[in-house]
Order: sequence, then C-alpha cells, then structure tokens
Amino acid sequence: MLDSSHLTIESLHPEDAESALPELIHLLQNTVAGGASVGFLPPLSAEEAHQYWNNVFQEVAQHTCVLLVAHHEKRIVGSVQLALATKPNALHRAEVQKLFVLQNQRRQGVGRALMQAIEQVALAHERTLLVLDTRQGDVAERLYRSLDYHEVGVIPAYARSAAGTLDGTILFYKEVQP
Repeated sequence: MLDSSHLTIESLHPEDAESALPELIHLLQNTVAGGASVGFLPPLSAEEAHQYWNNVFQEVAQHTCVLLVAHHEKRIVGSVQLALATKPNALHRAEVQKLFVLQNQRRQGVGRALMQAIEQVALAHERTLLVLDTRQGDVAERLYRSLDYHEVGVIPAYARSAAGTLDGTILFYKEVQP
C-alpha cells in the first residue's frame, strides 16, 4: 500500500527529459498494458513510447503543455498533463490529458493527488475552465465525478479498445476558482 505522505508531485521540464525518460516510458507502457484508453493499443513499443514523450517535452519547451509527475520512494508512479489553449479567445481554459498511474499504484490516491495538483497548476496559469475526456465506464470516470467534474455528454464509438470494440468517451468540464 502506498503511503501518501511519501508522495511528491513536481513539474518536469525539458532539461529533465534524459533522466526521466526511462521511467516515463515504463509508465506509459505499463498504463497501456493495463488497458487504459490513452491513445495507444498494446503492445506499445519502447520506441513509440520514447517518441511520445519526446513530443510531450517539445510541447513543454513551447510552453503549451505542463507535465506533472508523482514520485513515490524516488520513482515515478504517475503523471498528468495540462494542455494550455493558445488562441486569444481561449486563454482562460486548458485540457487535462493523459492521467497515467502505474498498475500496482492504482486506487491509492495517486490519480487524485495528480488531479488536485493539475488544478493548482491551471490556476497558476490563469486557466479557470478545465476540460477532459475519458472512456465511458472506465474507473477514471468515477474519479473525475468525485472531483466535481461535470459531464457534458458522450460520444459513442470514439476509440478502439485493445479487444477491438469501439468505446464511447465522456466529455467533462470543471470551473476552478482561486
């Protein structure tokens, strides 16, 4: 069982990429292997995961994305991203993306801690409207509802699962206040 008092959350920056990439690649591969609907299908190669994280660090360098990681006992056990809208009429909003938690760390508060931290990051960037989506029926759906995200609607047959079925996605939003 994870001791949440030993959980730390920090932002990663482009200069952190080289040292963090092995753990981030493992995190993504583990998440995909565990059935999470995060844009990839198993098996996910290390090369594909490496390219994904390189792209994320490019977005971080461009200041269009914030990457948070959760550490437990000096190991990365989870991550989440905040994609900052860049259009002039959208500078008040952001999209919460890619909440990843290692399979053996799930249901221990890591995802909740990352979500609470990303809301604080959003406020620090003056973003008061957050949007996200998740696979319909996924455990993440319960997490987002418990954090007061409001369902907008369902898009049926949105993403292919590892089993080959087409699953719906639920769109959520939350207004956050300082």
